[in-house]
Amino acid sequence: MKKGNFFKNYYKHLIIWAIIISAIVIALKYGVDKKAVVFGTVTIGVFTQAFASLSALIGALPLIGPFIVKLFAIPLVWVIQASGSLVGAVAIKKGYTKEMVKSRVLTLALLIGILIGYIIGHLVPIS
Repeated sequence: MKKGNFFKNYYKHLIIWAIIISAIVIALKYGVDKKAVVFGTVTIGVFTQAFASLSALIGALPLIGPFIVKLFAIPLVWVIQASGSLVGAVAIKKGYTKEMVKSRVLTLALLIGILIGYIIGHLVPIS
């Protein structure tokens, strides 16, 4: 990629991030519930591949970029797995087998949701 082609190649991603940031600021200024803002941001980010493009842009930084991307990506998977294991261990200790099954189903549903979002994001690319 040539030096002058950065904005030409990534203008859609930068526009989407500008829209997302503007929407967050406006929503918080007008008192929209923070949970709704987070849900909307995550939904828009997944369907437009905004998070993937942000990761790609950060990963393109020399030397430190790939490290930053791994720093955020790997712990996400660990947290999902650890939360399921922790809830399962507590449920087994206290004898809550139904809750343990529910926690495993919820963890599996979250992982399937991430996978479906990834697939949909690639079916409807922004670039």
